[in-house]
Amino acid sequence: MSKKNSKGRREFIANSLKSGLAIGISMNATGSFLQSCSPAKAVASSAFQTGFDQQPLPYKYDALENVIDAMTMEIHYSKHAAAYSKNLKDAAMAEKVDAAKPLEELLARISFFSAKMRNNGGGHYNHELFWQCMRPKQANNIPTGNLASAIDKAFGSFDNFKKQFADAGKNRFGSGWAWLYTDKDKNLKIGSTPNQDNPLMDISDIKGFPILALDVWEHAYYLKYQNKRADYIENWWNVVNWDYVGQRFEKS
Repeated sequence: MSKKNSKGRREFIANSLKSGLAIGISMNATGSFLQSCSPAKAVASSAFQTGFDQQPLPYKYDALENVIDAMTMEIHYSKHAAAYSKNLKDAAMAEKVDAAKPLEELLARISFFSAKMRNNGGGHYNHELFWQCMRPKQANNIPTGNLASAIDKAFGSFDNFKKQFADAGKNRFGSGWAWLYTDKDKNLKIGSTPNQDNPLMDISDIKGFPILALDVWEHAYYLKYQNKRADYIENWWNVVNWDYVGQRFEKS
């Protein structure tokens, strides 16, 4: 892609998306940012539960600068993610789904519902998890404790894990997600899903409890990295919230 075309594409994405920043966002302003949930079979006893409303971002738009720029964060959260929540609630009303129940229960039987429910239910869940899997840059940002030991056991070393996980993201054709998850035997696994699918879904090729999520849709990185997805992934390790990921691992 020529520099002229690349610049024009970035400007088109920024301008066309920013024009929609005034979209109505349904939020619970009094609650803290809720943590994402466990699989449906364990949801009743888990502190990790996802509702249908978009929760406040747990940091400012510019908090991840030098890795994810403020404009991308603002557009991503206020435009893309907000639309998933709104459309999910619309679909739930049309298909008579109880939006007071945890979203995980719906995802576990998503094959019984419409494509609109699948796409927006997954999109909402995935983004609620993605925001929490990140934090401002930390020195020596690596997993510790039981999670670190489990990663070494499953993948040989943290470096091997990072390579395999990065490959899952880089090699996802088109749009989708890379995941670290635990399978039914509580083993750590790496995989990817297309579009807004995730390991909680009964239609997913990979199934389990998501521990770490990476968004590799182009809108997550294009304004800063253009088509350089590998650079985005390499820098993203600096903002992974390993404390939160470790908590999810313990819950799994």
